[in-house]
Amino acid sequence: MEVPRDQITSLLDHGLYESAHTLGCFLVSSATANCDAGFPHVKAEQLVLLGDALYGEKEYKRALLMYKQAMQYCKVIPKQSTTSSRSSLSSSTRSSSPSSMNISAMNESEVKFKITLCHYALNDNRAALAEMEGIPSKARTLRMNLIMGKIYRHSRHNRSAISCLKDCLRHSPYILEAITALAELGVSAKEIISLFPQCKNSWKAPFDHFDSSRWLQRYAEAQCCIASNDYKGGLELFSELLQRFPNNVHILLEIAKVEAIIGRNDEAIVNFEKARSIDPFLMTYMDEYAMLLKIKSDSSKLNKLVHDLLNIDPTKPEVCVALSVLWEKKDERRALAYAEKCLRIDDRHIPGHIMKGYLFLSLGRPDAAVTAFRAAQELRPDLRSYQGLVRSYLSLSKAKEALYAAREAMKAMPQSAKALKLVGDVHAGNSGGREKAKKFYESALRLEPGYLGAALALAELHVAEGRNGEAVSLLERYLKDWADDSLHVKLAQVFAATNMLQEALSHYQAALRINPQSESAKKGLERLEKLMKGVDPDAPDEDEENDVDDADADQEEGDLL
Repeated sequence: MEVPRDQITSLLDHGLYESAHTLGCFLVSSATANCDAGFPHVKAEQLVLLGDALYGEKEYKRALLMYKQAMQYCKVIPKQSTTSSRSSLSSSTRSSSPSSMNISAMNESEVKFKITLCHYALNDNRAALAEMEGIPSKARTLRMNLIMGKIYRHSRHNRSAISCLKDCLRHSPYILEAITALAELGVSAKEIISLFPQCKNSWKAPFDHFDSSRWLQRYAEAQCCIASNDYKGGLELFSELLQRFPNNVHILLEIAKVEAIIGRNDEAIVNFEKARSIDPFLMTYMDEYAMLLKIKSDSSKLNKLVHDLLNIDPTKPEVCVALSVLWEKKDERRALAYAEKCLRIDDRHIPGHIMKGYLFLSLGRPDAAVTAFRAAQELRPDLRSYQGLVRSYLSLSKAKEALYAAREAMKAMPQSAKALKLVGDVHAGNSGGREKAKKFYESALRLEPGYLGAALALAELHVAEGRNGEAVSLLERYLKDWADDSLHVKLAQVFAATNMLQEALSHYQAALRINPQSESAKKGLERLEKLMKGVDPDAPDEDEENDVDDADADQEEGDLL
């Protein structure tokens, strides 16, 4: 009794992969199927159908085996005519997909693409690329070109990636991921936009073409601005798009991501929270949001975010980074394990590399931190990877490399006050460079008067050179406009250093009123209270000494285990 092949096709079309898989086992093992010596195309088609079912169940290695066996049968099938063997986007409703196959005509290009998708899913880019390059360029569909562009990019064959992605935009200007990828690969907005008009006749816009092409152009320009580190220009263009498309979750997330990169943390948090209020099941960039909550010491929101993400999909790299952020203060090694798990899932996930770098710094491994920050930088240079590199090199006493990394940041982001401050930080590390550091901090403040990081660094420099009065007047001037806990903490530290303990107490208390979770304020206040009692704040408590002994014992037990 023959198993109905069209029923498997129907099950695949309806996404019933488990049923299709079970039925496919009957199909390929039936007595009729085994009499395939004279009909190799029948056996090949059966194997492809079983492969499609396995792919749908995410059993990629088994699907790969089925497709490769099908290709062996393809070799003995007489070559079809060019017309029947070449699929197009309009003529095949089930082409260019692992769960699709034109049963009436065996198409080797389609089977090769299915093999490519299996290799791609298994992160074997070299094998995927070898398979894709075996498909004639004229036989490649839109989806094939997009996947090929991604594989070339992951393999760092940027010129070939650009060529494939441009072909995608010639087919349709609405492939936004191709626009973003081209921008990140250094293609100019003008060149990207020049590809749009070529496809306006073959792709019908859902509304007025002039209006749609205008917002598409703005989108391309915004992505190019961000890719070239012109964050201000990118934010302006995204804000314009947000007015045209209010409550657009994608645009809100893009704006929040850029704000996080340039250190506008409060604005970024507001936009991340607005995006989550629209779509509470968001995963995109939620690890970036988690990092911001950690900076703000908002542990309650961070705990809730991680809980929500785990309930949505615990297998995503964003969840691993969020867990790493959550565990950073409690158990740095466990946090590092989560960051490494993220990169096993997706080795191109930038927040994973950045988190890994900062954890290595906390664990006293600046050499490993350099490797992690460099990996993040190769994927997309941003301020955080430059900051991490500078800190790592300074920890290694490599001032020359630190200065080079800081200057590299300044060159990449000439309009960034934070990049200027980074160069100042390197010069401030040695007494001979403090005058240069002062100039860079002042330049950063002229460029961005509200940049508290530069104001705090300049105040620190004044204190280091004994100009406590200047430090106090600078910080008090900023306090008039910005009620920020970090300003109060710095003022308290300056007052404590000059033995003005009551004033220091007042500012630590003010900092905790603004941010009750501020660790620096809590530690500073604890130290100050000891000073006010006449106790040496650096002397270890009796309980702390006992804790150290217990920790040593625990370590010995761990070694024995």
